[in-house]
Amino acid sequence: MSQSYVCLRYRPVFCTKNRVPTITPEIESQLWEYLAGTVRGLGGTPIQIGVIEDHVHLLITLRQQPSLSDTLRDIKTASSGWVHDTFPGLSDFRWQGQYGAFTISHSNIDAVGAHIANQKEHHNKRDYKEKFRVMLEKHGVAFKEEYLD
Repeated sequence: MSQSYVCLRYRPVFCTKNRVPTITPEIESQLWEYLAGTVRGLGGTPIQIGVIEDHVHLLITLRQQPSLSDTLRDIKTASSGWVHDTFPGLSDFRWQGQYGAFTISHSNIDAVGAHIANQKEHHNKRDYKEKFRVMLEKHGVAFKEEYLD
């Protein structure tokens, strides 16, 4: 085989520092566009992005290099800097260092994409911590309750 074939689809989720609701409606759509552009700039493909006041859900396809952790670090660093440059009043905007990331099969792309597109509706029923706990359990990820805050 003269070429490697890789299809890595992820659903990363990350929060603002201390889950402070700093993603206002005024910056939401611009942040969405910036995140999508950053993913493309890193060689990935944004499929769906859901921006909520204190966190972000992405559905993205990435290359095998760089690593997922390096890619998410770069996305968070670039977008945090962009928020500071574009919205000087949000100088306290920060992402938490932690994140969740889950692999998504090809057969679930449409369902996960639709779910992410309707994040605001879903979060009217459950808060972030509850939803994140469900994602961890669904994907069989061991966790300690005290670290979900």
